[in-house]
Amino acid sequence: MGSHKDPLPTPTTQPGRDGLAAILTHPARSLIALDFDGTLAPIVPDPEKARAHPDAIPALAALAPKVAAVAVITGRPAEVAVKYGGFADTPGLEHLVVLGHYGAERWDAVSGEVTAPDPHPGVAAVRAALPGLLESTAQGTWIEDKGHAVAVHTRRAPDPQGAFDALRAPLTDLATRNGLIVEPGRMVLELRPPGMDKGVALSKYIRELGAESVLYSGDDLGDLPAYAAVDKLRSDGTPGLLVCSGSEEVTELSERADVVVDGPEGVVRLLHAIATQAT
Repeated sequence: MGSHKDPLPTPTTQPGRDGLAAILTHPARSLIALDFDGTLAPIVPDPEKARAHPDAIPALAALAPKVAAVAVITGRPAEVAVKYGGFADTPGLEHLVVLGHYGAERWDAVSGEVTAPDPHPGVAAVRAALPGLLESTAQGTWIEDKGHAVAVHTRRAPDPQGAFDALRAPLTDLATRNGLIVEPGRMVLELRPPGMDKGVALSKYIRELGAESVLYSGDDLGDLPAYAAVDKLRSDGTPGLLVCSGSEEVTELSERADVVVDGPEGVVRLLHAIATQAT
């Protein structure tokens, strides 16, 4: 889809315009950071069937050699994102990093290996308790075991929003009893350890990299901490661009973004345009 004809959108804010200018002027000092589901991959009813947009790899392969690094920051296990994204052994993506489980896991394209700590003990307790809790409260829900976290999806329930609302309090109670927190998303409630979020992962990686500008693109509530991290970087003098992979389901992101694009298709077009116009 991407070509020299893809125009670059004009960010709606001055910090966003400064961020885009910095990325285009000094791409080799820039970090391009992206969420996976809803940003590089279209949202689908079954998370196990999620795959990167067909033009995502060509766009990333065109952009990655020009920038300091590309990081995919996701709540999924790193290996799952690598598999569903098709990121392994791809020419041009040698400097790609996948920060899985909100940064608790890391996959580097250079080594092809995942490094990760031991899971939080509360995750095992929650994993054991969830089936019984869901059986009595919400039909049609689906449990996704992420290893370091457990997610309950309501998108397949007869009343997805009703099931989501009904489960929020009991799942929060269950999480709290086991030292976890609940992260709400697009028809999903994730129970995971505190202190893990995309903002922490992004801030830590940009410091390690020594990048001087950053683009972050996301689509869901779990991306808000990364938005906050970019805001903090900008207030400290590091230019940044906030991109929302447009979704009418989550208006909090689109209201805070500098650029709103039309889902993964729009993200891919933006990446192609930056790759073409970066000096």
